[in-house]
Amino acid sequence: QVQLAESGGGPVQAGGSLRLSCAASGGTFSGYAIGWFRQAPGKEREFVAAIRWSGGGPYYADSVKGRFTISKDRAKGTVDLQMDTLQFADTAVYYCAVGRPIVSAVSDPRMYYDWGPGTQVTVSS
Repeated sequence: QVQLAESGGGPVQAGGSLRLSCAASGGTFSGYAIGWFRQAPGKEREFVAAIRWSGGGPYYADSVKGRFTISKDRAKGTVDLQMDTLQFADTAVYYCAVGRPIVSAVSDPRMYYDWGPGTQVTVSS
């Protein structure tokens, strides 16, 4: 089991940027796909982006394509989510997760089995 921890959330004004980071402990990302998901109050958890540590991806939700960038930092051992041109609708708790989904299921949260506690992102207009 891999323990995950997200960092980098916080308040930001619309149009601004934030960079989230996902770090693993008790294991590594090797062999996994790492996904970022988010959940707003009263809504279901939704896919944001994913990447495979050993190659493959990135994959993005249509709602963030062109604004968010997922990347691997092999030196730090983290998977980062650069979020630009943030919108009020991006307000949510952001989670990173690991799993081994097939390509067609990379956006399905049920395919991920270790999750971080989440980090709040609040975009104000």
